[in-house]
Amino acid sequence: MQSDTKLNINVPLVVDVDGTLINTDLLHESVFALLKINILYLFMLPLWLLKGKGYLKQQIADRVVLRFDLLPYQSEFLSYLCDEHEEGRRLILATASSADFATGIANHLGIFDDAFGSSPAENNAGSRKLTRIKALLNTLPFAYAGNSAVDLPIWKESCGAIVVNGSNGLRERAESVTEVVGVFDDHHNYLFSLLKAVRLHQWLKNSLIFVPLILTHQLTETQLFLQALMGFAAFSLCASSVYLLNDLLDLPADRQHPTKRFRPFAAGDLPVLYGVIAMVLLLVLSMIIALLLPPYFFPVLVLYYICTMAYSLWLKSAALVDGVMLAGLYTLRLIAGAAAIAVAPTFWLLAFSMFLFMSLALIKRYSELQLLQADGEGQLAGRAYRSVDTETLAQLGTSSGYLSVLVLAFYINSDKVNEAYVRPEALWLLCPIMLYWISRMWLLTRRGEMHDDPVVFTIRDSRTYWLAFFACVSFLLATYWPFVRTFITPFLPGL
Repeated sequence: MQSDTKLNINVPLVVDVDGTLINTDLLHESVFALLKINILYLFMLPLWLLKGKGYLKQQIADRVVLRFDLLPYQSEFLSYLCDEHEEGRRLILATASSADFATGIANHLGIFDDAFGSSPAENNAGSRKLTRIKALLNTLPFAYAGNSAVDLPIWKESCGAIVVNGSNGLRERAESVTEVVGVFDDHHNYLFSLLKAVRLHQWLKNSLIFVPLILTHQLTETQLFLQALMGFAAFSLCASSVYLLNDLLDLPADRQHPTKRFRPFAAGDLPVLYGVIAMVLLLVLSMIIALLLPPYFFPVLVLYYICTMAYSLWLKSAALVDGVMLAGLYTLRLIAGAAAIAVAPTFWLLAFSMFLFMSLALIKRYSELQLLQADGEGQLAGRAYRSVDTETLAQLGTSSGYLSVLVLAFYINSDKVNEAYVRPEALWLLCPIMLYWISRMWLLTRRGEMHDDPVVFTIRDSRTYWLAFFACVSFLLATYWPFVRTFITPFLPGL
């Protein structure tokens, strides 16, 4: 805290909630909590808003239950308030959010003498909040803690301002109307937080778009490569839009998770409204790119988005169904890659993908359960798995992974491979590579050494890169053996 003067202990301190006491907005969070219950409430929101913002807030508050103990409080400011409460200062919670939410926060913290918020008939913001404050305090002097320009009229009538998470410009404007007695700032870098929220590292998954191009031996076709690259961009932007939506819908569950609680929205590092704007822009840009590709690509992308919506809203809480859906989403990327270059994906590729990515999905769930067991928890928040399921998940995951290798072996032995490759026997190296990689992934998972996201682990794992190198060598030998033989003959005479 930066403070120029000490506030008189006899002066009541009125505290705003959204963006001040907590690093989030209760209205925005409660809207997503409502949509999590039933997405069809989306059509009710404008109808409720027609009856006033206070009515809208109350209708939402009547239908959702917020965990006030999980909210991202402004820790330094909350510590200050606790100290002031201990010294005997009268603290008043005044918010434009629903009065039910104001009461819930006040009861949870136990440091506020009074609390009020919006009612169905009145939205307690701006001048209305000031009127309520004056009525409560009988025109006695008060100090006010806020975070935005909308608080300036209240600061003007106060005897002291505390600026929380405000810009330098806001502090200067506050100083022009009253004495600033305190400044609190968490110094969030919104751009960095947004880049973290869109999960750029997860774009690696979308490299599956290029697999059909590689398997059809058309990687050197410039036009087709550009189409695949556009498909990669469209899927990456769409996926990032979905990640934002997923995080906004999963705030309570993420805040109870050992690692996900540090995600930007869950931690309060990024405003929900910023996430909504970015989510819409990314999705629109993704769809525009998709329309420039061959006609089958757009419906595949739309299907991917619908499936991810279903996963975020319902299916992720269904045991095993969530794993099948995740595997299906990976497989849709392969189908999209084929659609981007106007070819048909093979049965072998789709079967291999389903088994392999089902195994990786179960690794993710197994790792999350291990983290919860370490914290003494028995069940994943927002999921249908319990600690007793770990052995079952391990058995199903390893079986699914080995089945993907079996499908690969059948594919290598098929007539289709004999037609497509000059030396198909070179592809047999892929089987021991995959067997080793899957076995190692599960070995590390069972040891508790796996990251709760296998994609993140793969990116950081040097051994995976070596295995990928040998897999590429196998593919090159099978595809371009005459060229390779010409190149190495001078070094290996008689080959």
